Amino acid sequence: MKKIVRIILIWSLISLLLQFGAYSLLNNQVQKVLAPPAPSGPITLQLKATIPGTDLTNIQISYAKDYLAYSENGTLKVFNLKKQTVVFEKEPPTPNDETLGVLTYQWLPDRNTLLYFYAKKNPNPVTYVTVYPPKSKSQASVQTPQPVEPKTEDPNQKTVKEVPKDVTKEVPVEPRIEKRYGNPQITELYSLDLPDSKEDVAPDNRFNRTIDQFPAGGEIEEWVDATTTNLMYLTIKNGSAEQLMEIDIMKDISTLSKARETIDNMAASDRYGTLYIDSKVGDSRQVVALNGTKRHVISSNGNDRILGIRDGKVYIGEVENDMLVKIKTTTDLSEVKSNPSLTTEWKGSIPFNKNLRTLIGAKGQMVVYDHQTAYIITAGQLKEVKLHGDENYVSVDGAELIQLTRNGTSTLAELQALEP
Repeated sequence: MKKIVRIILIWSLISLLLQFGAYSLLNNQVQKVLAPPAPSGPITLQLKATIPGTDLTNIQISYAKDYLAYSENGTLKVFNLKKQTVVFEKEPPTPNDETLGVLTYQWLPDRNTLLYFYAKKNPNPVTYVTVYPPKSKSQASVQTPQPVEPKTEDPNQKTVKEVPKDVTKEVPVEPRIEKRYGNPQITELYSLDLPDSKEDVAPDNRFNRTIDQFPAGGEIEEWVDATTTNLMYLTIKNGSAEQLMEIDIMKDISTLSKARETIDNMAASDRYGTLYIDSKVGDSRQVVALNGTKRHVISSNGNDRILGIRDGKVYIGEVENDMLVKIKTTTDLSEVKSNPSLTTEWKGSIPFNKNLRTLIGAKGQMVVYDHQTAYIITAGQLKEVKLHGDENYVSVDGAELIQLTRNGTSTLAELQALEP
């Protein structure tokens, strides 16, 4: 009897173990289907392509690393690197005015979409409007005769005498023509959606909106996107004036800059859309965070500069005599607080001036580079990479190196992973 009970218990235990194993396997398979895939690393490609022309400027590579946007003699062009062909061109409206045409462009960081601003002359900068005055606005008094029966000696004789009487009548007012002055320049925002580079499908070029507040002849110096909030931030210089403009793709346009403020650099939070700027008013320099119209001072150190924001960290660099000597970070919060604590991530000395480009890579690496050298700081360690080619560019995720070499009447583009 005891033996039978023991056998039953053993088989029951084996059955439970098998059921638990089967359940665990099934649960893991379901999780793989239902749960979103784990974020993969940035896309990198290794290829070579020959681009027609040698006077290429403002080189930018797409999110999937398969399209290259550049400007050639004032014309925006998009080049399919895999098929080695130009798939889109946008020429200026007139060849002699450099303030018109494509002002600037930028790839979205999470998809193969290129945004660009296009300016053209307003064909009707002056309009004439007929203005009608409100009704019964103008009145005048008019005397009209009224009959009066005077007294007479003979009661049988009646004499009618007219006496003037004031009667108010409306006098119509003629409408007037008013001259209205509009913006002499029309500035429009477009989005260019690119298909898979293997497909034979034309890009979808879509008009988004007109930026009525954009100053005629203005130059876009800085541009950052906050894709989570559909906000765009521009610094626009027009003569000696500079303004910070916030564009809500679906709603309003606002000016956020202060009087006599200049902005040297800016970055937008990839989580909350908060804008961080290097603000200079007079002799005072600060790193400031803008959340709507609210301002918070992040650092009052005149040597601190905003470097970028990535994955919950705000990167601030300390610069002395055109040398980056320290990298500090603070947490990217939804509710920004003034004067947060800063953690030092790196100390050293590398060149840092307007001729160098700066970005925070997808793996948190800091990349500072020009056309000859890339300085890469990862987890507090600095590595220096020598670059080849006439011009060199790094993708915004810090993963891809684009080397351009002029060859006769064309330019050889070579793509490879940027390895520190």
